[in-house]
Amino acid sequence: MLRATDQIIHKAAWLYYTHNLRQDEVARRLSISRASVATYLRKARETGIVSISASTQLFQDDALARRLEDALSLETVWIVPEDKHALDPAVEIPVVAAGAFIELVERGNRVGVAWGKTVYRIADVMNYADIQDVTVFQLCGNLGTPYDYRPDQCTMEIARRLNAQGINLYAPLVMSSEALATAIRAEPVIADQLDAMRHCDLALYSVGSVNKDSHIVSCGAVTVEELEILARQGATGVIGGQAIDAAGQFLDCGYNRRLISTDLDTIRAIPKRMMVVSEDHKFEALVAALRGGFVSHLVISAAMGHRLLAQWGA
Repeated sequence: MLRATDQIIHKAAWLYYTHNLRQDEVARRLSISRASVATYLRKARETGIVSISASTQLFQDDALARRLEDALSLETVWIVPEDKHALDPAVEIPVVAAGAFIELVERGNRVGVAWGKTVYRIADVMNYADIQDVTVFQLCGNLGTPYDYRPDQCTMEIARRLNAQGINLYAPLVMSSEALATAIRAEPVIADQLDAMRHCDLALYSVGSVNKDSHIVSCGAVTVEELEILARQGATGVIGGQAIDAAGQFLDCGYNRRLISTDLDTIRAIPKRMMVVSEDHKFEALVAALRGGFVSHLVISAAMGHRLLAQWGA
């Protein structure tokens, strides 16, 4: 755990270098003097804190994070606080996730990326890096409708930030029939791309909900009425466009059989599976994803962390 003096150094560095606040603004947010801020920033530079993304360690060394790692058998959890000194978690979570994600990427890695508002926000705030021989793969098919955070956009923006090669999956996410989806998945080019996902080292995604605000509704993959049918069939969350049940298992339904996406067993087998959740209404979907083994690294708010502990304690 970070000592109290180290925590405030990390907080000052985070606000100053990552959020570009002025020293007087940092002082007001942390309720300390401007002279103290200057001292802390100097110590941050001397100790090298500013060289590790202004330190995601601040969010990693929370006591709640340690308890969640033990309870859920996760490798690493980052907790974004909701105290009087904290920024809005909805704003802060993508920033923390972007810094943590870059720390996980290693030379020669293959990275699988899903899509959605959360993933696109992470890409948008991600620092530029130059990690050699990295390839970024699109985990699921694309969307034909105008959409601000399509799978291909998320994939290529993250590849651009990493100075990596981006590989798009050139097939629609949802086909008009199960027979057509089966035929498309069997096409050599598509089959090779889907098979390549088996060699990914790291995945970055969120989990979708099955309420009317779900991204598979807003992107046009399903209608609200179709989503209600999925919910009645047992759908609890969405991973890479695919509906999962409350146990985190593939939901055998017509919608899923019409998808072009990396199969869930392949995603589950990726060694580092980083999930980022910023919306409270995704709690049940997140629980399903955890039960299904889709998470090894997790970025959430403190409120969500406490709900998870209560769920697993029960």
